[in-house]
Amino acid sequence: MNKHRFISTIKQYYEGCNTQNSALMISTFTDDVVHYFVDHSSVSTAKGLANYWCKVAPRTQARWTVDHALVEGPEAVVEWSMLWKPLLEEKHELLRGTEWFVFRDEKIAEIRSYHCNFFLNDRGNRQLHDFDYIGRGYTTED
Repeated sequence: MNKHRFISTIKQYYEGCNTQNSALMISTFTDDVVHYFVDHSSVSTAKGLANYWCKVAPRTQARWTVDHALVEGPEAVVEWSMLWKPLLEEKHELLRGTEWFVFRDEKIAEIRSYHCNFFLNDRGNRQLHDFDYIGRGYTTED
């Protein structure tokens, strides 16, 4: 596993999510961090994102681990596994996904999270919500 300092920071962030430790999460973020999701609107600010995970993780009993990681320049990408319990389900399941991180001043400034969750399967969940694809030069339908 990559031992780069950014990967250590990402693992610290996930540990904060896993334990609902707001202070630990905030310590890994820039104040203006933005987390983009495929299944709902983005979440902004260090405090806002930490509060979000402190509310969501206990409801789903989510626990993240890093399976694979790469770093280039100010960016890192990880493949993760999340053991979680979908609402109204009796058993936990394993969901896999990937997240792209942008670092600024050694802290996480942006997270782009991609996964295909059977329970949230909807055509509207096929790309990041609120992400400026056109402004960043990504391929679009136009």
